[in-house]
This record gives sequence, structure tokens and C-alpha cells, in this order.
Amino acid sequence: MIVTLNAILETSLQAYKEGKPFAVGAFNVNNMEQMQGIMMAAQETKSPVIVQVSRGALKYAQDLYLVNIIKAGAELNPEVPLAIHLDHGNSFETVKRAIDLGFTSVMIDGSLMEDGKTPSTFEYNVKVTAEVVKYAHDHGVSVEGELGTLGGIEDGVGSGKTDLTDPDQAVEFVERTGVDALAISIGTSHGAYKFKSEPKLAFDIIEQVRKNLPNTYLVSHGSSSVPQDLLDIVNKYGGQMETAKGVPIPALQKAIACGMNKINVDTDSRLAATGAIRKFFVEHPSAFDPREYNTKAREAIAAEVQRKIEAFGSAGRAADVPNWGLEEMKKRYNS
Repeated sequence: MIVTLNAILETSLQAYKEGKPFAVGAFNVNNMEQMQGIMMAAQETKSPVIVQVSRGALKYAQDLYLVNIIKAGAELNPEVPLAIHLDHGNSFETVKRAIDLGFTSVMIDGSLMEDGKTPSTFEYNVKVTAEVVKYAHDHGVSVEGELGTLGGIEDGVGSGKTDLTDPDQAVEFVERTGVDALAISIGTSHGAYKFKSEPKLAFDIIEQVRKNLPNTYLVSHGSSSVPQDLLDIVNKYGGQMETAKGVPIPALQKAIACGMNKINVDTDSRLAATGAIRKFFVEHPSAFDPREYNTKAREAIAAEVQRKIEAFGSAGRAADVPNWGLEEMKKRYNS
């Protein structure tokens, strides 16, 4: 069942208000095996899921191929509430293309200029985000904005510098733009090499933003945990990622308890797939059939996504998600 981001995150927000917080994982997709792995995990755990597509993924896979793979995943798993989300859209044109393709949610990252690297001004961010919100809401599409910037660079996106979100400024940003969801900077970072030591997340910022914006969905980017067991497999079979470090699961669970609704994960499924393929080739040096090693990759992705779903608490929540598609959201936006 393809729904909007609002449909999925409203379930999370209401659970937080009832004192039973959970968040929904947003997992990036670049190919068929990733999509299959995500849907295997969501189906097994009866969890809603957000499938994210970056500009890099759209270019790599060609947008029509990738979007139709995602739609096939929804058709084959009708019990799974699924939002199709544009990750880090950098311009109105990128967003419009995503909406034309059938995305039910878009992110406009006005915290950076269109090059995806240079930090913008607050007024620039407000202007481009408000333009996207008006167009997207007219089409029933949910919108995620971002205030503050994350460290690290992934998929060509990021300034490499951290600028934590100002909770008071977040109120002005949401009021002036009308975004449904807000990605806030709390000390997380893009990529596999996020930190040199244990991260210190700004939980106080989450708590204050949640207090200031009780009805806005909150998003944590750069939240892959870079599990040590996945690194061990990669490194055992020829990889060289000894210094990679991510956000520990307990820290993400604390962020969820503070009011976070959407947790973005990309690196971990890549690690799972890479480790499985490396292991397969070492153990089967004469193999050459992509179906064999991609099957292992798909299974590893499914296992890792399931681990995240269970850690974030969304298992068993699929039946709670309202059937808010594009037409329903048009009515809600215009009411």
C-alpha cells in the first residue's frame, strides 16, 4: 500500500504523545536487491517502511527503472504501508520530477545551496522550501525540510561541517514554510566514517524542538549505526574499513524517546551487501553468476533492515497506518 509520509509518521507521532514512542526507518534504495531486502524485512516484521531515493540513485539506476522497482515492491507486498521519498532534493526541478514519477514524499534540502555542498542562509532555505511545499501540497505530496547541517559527505551531499539546529529558529522555519517533517541537526553525520570516538548527540535539541513543535514530524539524518559485526565481515574478506564508526543503537533509541519519528539509514545496508558479496567470492572463487552473489546480498540487507526495524520499535505497526494517499492528503491540505 503506497501512502504519504504523513500517514506513516502520524502513527509514530501519536504513539509518542501516548508515551509509547517508536520511529520508522527510512532506507535508501539504489537497485532491485536493496528494495527486495527492505520489503522482505518489512513484511516479516509487519512494519511500515519509508523507501528513500537520492539524486545519485536516480542517476545511477535511471529514474524510471528505480521507481518501477519500488512500485513493484509495493504491489507484491500490499500489506506493507510504503512511502516513496526523495532524499536530499536540491532544487524545485528535482522535486517536480520526483512528483511526476509518483513519489508520495519529497525532501527539499534548502540548508545547502543547489550544489549540495555549500551552506545556505536561513532566508534562502525558507524561500526554496516554501516554494516546494506549495507545489507538493497541491499534489497531495508530503514535504520534509532541513534546518542545520550535518557533518560528513555521502552520495555527493553534505558540507562536511556540523551546524546544530536552533530550536527557536525551527519554529519560525516551520511556520513560514509549512513543512510536514523537519530534519534537525543533532550531531549525527553522513557516511560510514562519522566519528573518531563515541558520538555525543544533542538530545536536548530534540526535546526542545519537540516541545516547540508538538505536531511536526522530526527526522534524524546520518543515522546509520555502522555495526561492528558487518565491518568485521567486510574486513575479514578483503575490506579496509577499520576506522568506520556510526551512531550506536542505544543513542538512536534515546533520540526516539525524545521525540524523533523518522530515522534515515543508508550506509548499513550497503555494508551488509558488500560484506555478503565479499564473503561469497572468497568462499566461491570460481563463481560468476550475479544471481548467486546478489541473493546473498539481498538476504544480508533484509537481515540488517529487520534489525533496525526491531530496534526502532516499528515492528507490528503496519496495521495502524491510515490509508492517506495523494488524494486524501489533497483534501487534508485544502481543509
